[in-house]
Amino acid sequence: SGSTMSADAGARAKGKAPARGGRRRSRELAVQGLYQWLVNTTPAGELLRQMQEDEGYPQADAAYLDALLRGAVAEAETLRARLAPHLDRAVQQLSPVEHAILLVGAYELSACLDVPYKVVINEAVELAKVFGGTDGHKYVNGVLDRLAPELRPHDAPRKPPRP
Repeated sequence: SGSTMSADAGARAKGKAPARGGRRRSRELAVQGLYQWLVNTTPAGELLRQMQEDEGYPQADAAYLDALLRGAVAEAETLRARLAPHLDRAVQQLSPVEHAILLVGAYELSACLDVPYKVVINEAVELAKVFGGTDGHKYVNGVLDRLAPELRPHDAPRKPPRP
């Protein structure tokens, strides 16, 4: 399933994509959908149907939203395993908002290789500022900053370990 996503992303990158804001809106909706999935275990397909009624849906890149939401749900266990060593608490103790943002960010780092890792991290930080708690954006930034070199070894520089 990951390879079809990459092909779609590649096709969109050649001029068929909505403005950059379309991807940001896709991320916002993906975080909202993952939040619902985490809280209510609503299936991804049902969440995507519900989102089509959202007033912001027309501004989203629908194919990107579909890839993010379905991908993050399908890969959730793998993504959580990749995130776990970089968290200061158990995944289950994350707020659902931070959990959803980290899943989207980790999925983009692992599967959306056309998006530079700095963009993935910056977008996740912006989402945390909008949806998260007071310092949630700093936490999201730190976790994804440490995860990026693992998932993007040719792209993201390795940081020295924290003292």
